[in-house]
Amino acid sequence: MAELLPEVLWAYRATPKSSTGETPYSLVYGTDVVIPVEVGEPSLRYSNESGTGNDKSRLQDLDEVEERRDMAHIRMVAQKQQVERYYNKRAKVRLLKVGDYVLKAKTQASKDPNEGKLRTNWDGPYKIVAAASK
Repeated sequence: MAELLPEVLWAYRATPKSSTGETPYSLVYGTDVVIPVEVGEPSLRYSNESGTGNDKSRLQDLDEVEERRDMAHIRMVAQKQQVERYYNKRAKVRLLKVGDYVLKAKTQASKDPNEGKLRTNWDGPYKIVAAASK
C-alpha cells in the first residue's frame, strides 16, 4: 500500500480542484504539470514544451502565477459564500427561552488530554435561568 503513495500524491496534485479551478501543482509552481509518461514517450505537448520557446513561456507563467493564485482565491471564497447561503436558507432558527436546556461546547483548553479521542465535546446540560440580552 505504501508503494502507491507517490502515484496517489501525484494524482492529487495534478487534478484540478472544484473550489479553485486550478491544480495544486500549478498554484505552487506556476505551470501545468507534465506527467512522467509524456517525458518517456514524447508527445506533441512535450515536444512543444521542450523547445526554445519554453524559457519565454515559463517566464510568462511565473509572471502570471500571482494573478492565477488571486483568481483561485476569489473562486474559493465565492464557493464558500454559495455554500453558506445554501445552508442558511435551510437552517431553522430556534430561539432559546428561560427554562430550556442547552449544551456548552468545550474549548481546547478545557478538554482533559487524558480522556482520549472519544471524550465528550460538550459540557452540560445547563438550564437557562435568565435572559441577559438578545
